[in-house]
Amino acid sequence: MILAAGRGERMGEITKNIPKPLINVRGKPLIEWHLEKLSKAGFKDIVINVCYLPEKIKDFIGDGSQWQINVNYSKENPILETAGGIKNALQFLGKDPFAVINADIFSNFDYEKLKLINLTNSEDGHLVLVNNPEHNKNGDFGLSKNDCLALDTDILYTFSGIAVYHPRFFDKLLPLLESSVAKSMIKGELFKGIWSDIGTPERLKRINQI
Repeated sequence: MILAAGRGERMGEITKNIPKPLINVRGKPLIEWHLEKLSKAGFKDIVINVCYLPEKIKDFIGDGSQWQINVNYSKENPILETAGGIKNALQFLGKDPFAVINADIFSNFDYEKLKLINLTNSEDGHLVLVNNPEHNKNGDFGLSKNDCLALDTDILYTFSGIAVYHPRFFDKLLPLLESSVAKSMIKGELFKGIWSDIGTPERLKRINQI
C-alpha cells in the first residue's frame, strides 16, 4: 500500500494544484519512484489511498499496467490519517502481511527486502528506521537487542515511512504502535542509505541536489 492521501500543506504553493505524490523529484513524479521500485521487486497488487485531488493521481497512474502492476484505489473523504487509511483499505489488502510506504518519502531502500520479512504469530509489524533528520532530532523509536522497537532506549531513530504490517495489527485499540511496542510485538531495522521525507520546499530542493 502507498499512502498518498495527504494534502501536503507545508509545501505551500507547490501543492496548490497538484497532490504531493506527483511533485517532481529528480526528474519524475515522486510516486513513480515507488511504483517502479515495487514493480522491480516483484510486487503485483498495489493499493493507493487518495483524498486530495484524487483524480490527478488516478489519471497519472491509471490501472498500473504501465508498470506491470495492478492498482486499486481506496478513497477517503475526509482524510483518515495513517492508521485509519490503512484500516479502510484492508478490504483490498487481504489476510496476509503487507508492505506500506509513505508516498512522500524518497530513498534508495531496496523494496525486495520487504518481501523477505516474515512476521511470526507474535509480531504485528516490522518498521524501517533511519538516523534522525534535522526536523526530527529526538527520534521516534529505539531498537532493543532482539531488534524489537522500544521507547526507553538511549538512542531513538526516526520511522522512515516504510513498514510491513499484519492485518490483525489494525484490529487493536489506539494508540496502535505504542501498545504493540510496549509488548515487544513490533520488530525493526536501521537503514543507513539515502532517505528524505519530502515535507517542505527546502527538503525538496535538498534531495534534488544530492
